[in-house]
Amino acid sequence: MIERLAERELNTKFGRFTEILYHDGLRESIALVMGIVGGRQNVLCRVHSACIGGHVFNSIECTCAEEMASAQKDIQRVGRGVIIYLEQEGKGNGHLALIESIRFKKAGKSQSEAYELAGYSADARDYREAAEILKDLGVSSIVLISEGRRKAEELGKLGVKISSSEDEK
Repeated sequence: MIERLAERELNTKFGRFTEILYHDGLRESIALVMGIVGGRQNVLCRVHSACIGGHVFNSIECTCAEEMASAQKDIQRVGRGVIIYLEQEGKGNGHLALIESIRFKKAGKSQSEAYELAGYSADARDYREAAEILKDLGVSSIVLISEGRRKAEELGKLGVKISSSEDEK
């Protein structure tokens, strides 16, 4: 069960969001909310996993920072939306898995294949916290900003009503 711990106003390059901090007993998750989302349908939503390389070190080896900025721009454009930031580095496997998979990635394997060759799950991400956050926020349905179908499938299994995904457009 996820617990709402604190919130604050956060001014960003893309406007003012409300940052809401959650905790599930093990990890923290953050919801960035713009506008009124409670009781609303078709709320733009990005579920975004942590990426130390892209978000902290400005790595050019991934697109995480660009995906976050793009989601914030989209939400700013419509004036309403949610970004859920989950502590799931390395597709849920952790930063060590990411580092250990690099040699396989450099050999031409996809990131998922590289994780498996390094002895990890191709994708160990868990979207339970995201589903619980959307429920806490009272969001009726979302338009998922995502490039992957697995995320939509997993959120759907957890009871999140998805009107459409940006990757369908």
